[in-house]
Amino acid sequence: MNITVKTRALADFDCKILLVGHFEDSKTPEGAAQLLDQKYHGLIGGLIEEGNFTGEIYSSSVVYTGESARSKRILIAGLGKKEDFDLERLRGVFSKAVQKIRDLNITNLAASLDFGGSEFPARETAQAAVEGAMLGLYRFTRYKTLKKDKETRIEELTIIENRPELLEDVRSGAETAEIISRAVYCARDLVSTPSNDMTPVILAERASDIAKEKNLKFEALDEAAMKELGMNALLGVARGSAEEAKLILLEYNGGKKDDRPVVLVGKGITFDSGGISIKPSEKMDEMKSDMSGGAAVIATIKAAAELKIPLNVVGIIPATENLPGGRAYKPGDVLETMSGLTIEIKNTDAEGRLILADALTFAGRYNPSAIIDIATLTGACVVALGDFITGMMGTDRDLKEKILCASDTTGETVWELPLWHEYEELIKSDVADMKNTGGRAGGTITAALLLKKFVNDYPWVHLDIAGPALLSKDKPYVPKGASGVGVRLLVQFLMDRSRASNANP
Repeated sequence: MNITVKTRALADFDCKILLVGHFEDSKTPEGAAQLLDQKYHGLIGGLIEEGNFTGEIYSSSVVYTGESARSKRILIAGLGKKEDFDLERLRGVFSKAVQKIRDLNITNLAASLDFGGSEFPARETAQAAVEGAMLGLYRFTRYKTLKKDKETRIEELTIIENRPELLEDVRSGAETAEIISRAVYCARDLVSTPSNDMTPVILAERASDIAKEKNLKFEALDEAAMKELGMNALLGVARGSAEEAKLILLEYNGGKKDDRPVVLVGKGITFDSGGISIKPSEKMDEMKSDMSGGAAVIATIKAAAELKIPLNVVGIIPATENLPGGRAYKPGDVLETMSGLTIEIKNTDAEGRLILADALTFAGRYNPSAIIDIATLTGACVVALGDFITGMMGTDRDLKEKILCASDTTGETVWELPLWHEYEELIKSDVADMKNTGGRAGGTITAALLLKKFVNDYPWVHLDIAGPALLSKDKPYVPKGASGVGVRLLVQFLMDRSRASNANP
């Protein structure tokens, strides 16, 4: 979909349909809706007055303007109550509205962000609206062959802004949204691709393609190189698979040469059967999504490069499959990590923390200013927080606060869980330095406590996205399936961090 911003009278714009908003607690049309109502002799006002449209959140109504009009239809989108309205709701409103327009087999539209009652800055409003529209229209159709050519695709969205003082802010917000949304598309595509077409080697190739396109530094360490580094935890997980493991490295250098980078580490299990401790067959097909953290890191660095964020950012993605086999690691094995610490294996389905242990140790080579890892790590996090919330733990209060601020801005909800040192008793081993699971109680916390042992003194945050990475039903702007969670959160965090750095050189 092509996004443009133009200054023109909305009623005079030539397109298939116009999109305006209306608040539930407004008795008459406001903003752009009021202008169209005047143009079309009370067409919208009459609809509201007669109770045929209330403005309830996510509702919509289509009215026909007449043969002489440049645009034959107007879609009025319900904004809900003014006191409840925020940018997250705006994303949902635009998502639902453009989905409705797509269902009408319309391929282009124009929209106004003048609602008459919104007090949010123009840049943020435009970004939220475009994000909602683009993310809500996403569909993964790579493997569809029947009737694929008959699917309607919206080709153009034009934002009409006739307030000259806001034009540049609206244009900037729309451009930012388009870049970030396409990065989310990238992550969703990577996760949605079945594991036979998304092996560790193929994931590395996709990262390499992005690196070439965006002028990033790329490297993918093979198993021989990882063996030389002593990454026996990562290689232990990889032993059961015939597919070669990779340690994918991406570097974006947008800051000064000597600036310490932010290091993002993403779990890249391209398929997780559970290994010898095999999972139940029900929903095992969804385990192609166990590389959602790695996909989020790749997409985040892609967006950072396109946005030219003035920071140095490193992405580390340990990528492997976790399968049973004659060479697979087993419960009772002891693996020596790159750091020299040893881990006793109690459950081979607790593999994510093993590959992340070596990746987090490797992250220390960059002398990072901060480390953030993101992973579909524990089912316990889904039990604790449900399907839509990311669990957060970490060692640095300021870093956690910055992540929470980015969460508030993006609507990607994060909730902090404690890292109580008393729970370290649960992962003590009789034969090694630690064991890879502490049992069901506090499983999300004990997994994070294991990771904590491999970050040294660097500021660190761990994000457990086991719940929101793959959705079983639609949300307003997140269609069922791979959500691309973490991309908008991390990009916002990086943008906020760069602004703070520029304000305090």
